[in-house]
Amino acid sequence: MSRLFGTDGVRGLANRVLTAPLALDLAVAAAQVLPDGSAADRPVAVVGRDPRASGEFLSAAVVAGLAASGVDVWDVGVVPTPAVAFLTRDAGADFGVMLSASHNPMPDNGIKFFARGGLKLPDDVEQRIESAMADPVVGPTGAGVGRVRSGGDPVGRYVRHVVGTVDQDLSGLRVVVDAANGAASLAGPRVLRELGAEVIEIHTAPDGYNINENCGSTHMGDLQEAVVAEGAHVGIANDGDADRCLAVDAEGRIVDGDQIMAILAVARKEYGTLRGNTVVATVMSNLGFRIAMSGHGIDVFETAVGDRYVLEAMLSEGYTLGGEQSGHMLLLDYATTGDGVLTAAHLLARMVDAGRPLAELAAVMHRLPQVLVNVRDVDRAALPDSQEVAAAVTAAEERLGSAGRVLLRPSGTEPLIRVMVEAESAEDAEAITGELAAVVQRHLSLPS
Repeated sequence: MSRLFGTDGVRGLANRVLTAPLALDLAVAAAQVLPDGSAADRPVAVVGRDPRASGEFLSAAVVAGLAASGVDVWDVGVVPTPAVAFLTRDAGADFGVMLSASHNPMPDNGIKFFARGGLKLPDDVEQRIESAMADPVVGPTGAGVGRVRSGGDPVGRYVRHVVGTVDQDLSGLRVVVDAANGAASLAGPRVLRELGAEVIEIHTAPDGYNINENCGSTHMGDLQEAVVAEGAHVGIANDGDADRCLAVDAEGRIVDGDQIMAILAVARKEYGTLRGNTVVATVMSNLGFRIAMSGHGIDVFETAVGDRYVLEAMLSEGYTLGGEQSGHMLLLDYATTGDGVLTAAHLLARMVDAGRPLAELAAVMHRLPQVLVNVRDVDRAALPDSQEVAAAVTAAEERLGSAGRVLLRPSGTEPLIRVMVEAESAEDAEAITGELAAVVQRHLSLPS
């Protein structure tokens, strides 16, 4: 049986791949696996969702499955993913459930779980949930069933938490916020206003259908235009569930996750709060990031792609700052998962504290041109044993020297291999990527 969980929960086309019966079965199985037995009474779960229309019936299925299994549920409604992680920890709940497909288009949806303390699940626990789905237990009756409650001001509770992590007054900053018509449409602007910033909102009117639609961190054209048109100091872009943050400087130029992470790492070294003098990044972080960190005497701990692997490394090694080029930032001094609202607040606080515009702060690193090509219909399992591909990679690396980088990465779910090249010029990056992609296609193609 293929693995149900992907790199970030269970995700797919809502009402086709991710159906209400599947959501209910997952909830019932999670109720068997996730409570650790420390609850004095019934176990408690926090359940939230992003604004997708499908989230309404899928969250109802999850809540039903949990309550039918004897779990008390705090249904917090539409909140960012990091708010569910925070509320799970803050309320002392046994686990949390978030329904969201993050940056994916509206027709998709997903279910991700947080363990006690607001931490993402390791692979072995997800596998136990999958196994439990095949062996359901008989639910309780009478007073043994779970109760469901709402209210409790979950958004306000989360906003107060984020605001409380920032010391700087953001008065004088003019900020455009693009919340992707997603889960942070209320919380994101509210946090920055409470910190003193003047906030101009775009794409903060979710209707169940417009989440991530030509907006947010995957479509930043509107934000770039708005920052320039409004004469703003900075623009902030989240994705649909607000676990990502990208930015735009006053000239309308995009500041990506690597640059934000570099800004925060240098700041924390200056403040003496960069644990282990190390930042954790994935293999996809730009070579320019690594060069910049080396220039500031900061070590880089490298992981596989995925914020869960960044988090695992941070927890095991004791580091507190990490992230991805895509805008997932992990600030473990304040949060247990990627938090786009928190990241934005701390990025703006750094601007105020340093007294420098975002463009100047982002210049801490020079982003090398990076080209990524997906080579499809190839045998990804054969990649490690291909002498022809290995020889081509070696030749490309010799050609690039220390001024570039090559990465071939097989997909975990599809018959494709990702070929990525960084070089001093875009022309070199494109040319070498094309050459390597052709070698992979020629030697690893699947039979037609």
